[in-house]
Amino acid sequence: MDKVIADAASRMDKAVEATEHEFATIRTGRASPALLDKIQVPAYGSRMPVNQLATIAVPEPRLLTITPWDKSIVKSIENAILQSELGLTPSSDGNIIRLAIPQLTEERRKELAKLVRQVGEEGRVAVRNVRRDAIEKIKRMEEHDHLSEDEVHRGENEIQELTDKHIGRLDELVKKKVAEVMEV
Repeated sequence: MDKVIADAASRMDKAVEATEHEFATIRTGRASPALLDKIQVPAYGSRMPVNQLATIAVPEPRLLTITPWDKSIVKSIENAILQSELGLTPSSDGNIIRLAIPQLTEERRKELAKLVRQVGEEGRVAVRNVRRDAIEKIKRMEEHDHLSEDEVHRGENEIQELTDKHIGRLDELVKKKVAEVMEV
């Protein structure tokens, strides 16, 4: 029983971490290297993340600089950024790529807040799926390992407490990220 609960806690933690990482890639009007995490650049015969091809720096709150280690892939990185859904236009001097992060419009802020809530809901669904799996395991253990009803009930309560705790963490993360997005 304790193994099932520990496994559920670990999987719920991972769901929260994945949601946090997803939030980091959502643009808030401030420059963050995490904005480029999802961008894959065709280089050296395969697709690679930007952070494996260049140094990414934040010299100013609204500016990212990307310094490729190999100057021959500057154009590839620029094209990958242009084709991404970031909506940013890179400028380059042949060595360094600059990404100016424009001020967000009110409409775009609302879209991003909606996206944040959607990502948060996906995280909550993941946590609830872990709860469902854990409770199913406990019920199977009741049949096969002859657990008492009290033990099953205690296990289900512990799983529910874990679920409530993790969903509360997700709600806090969503609230914080929405506030960050809506901040002018």
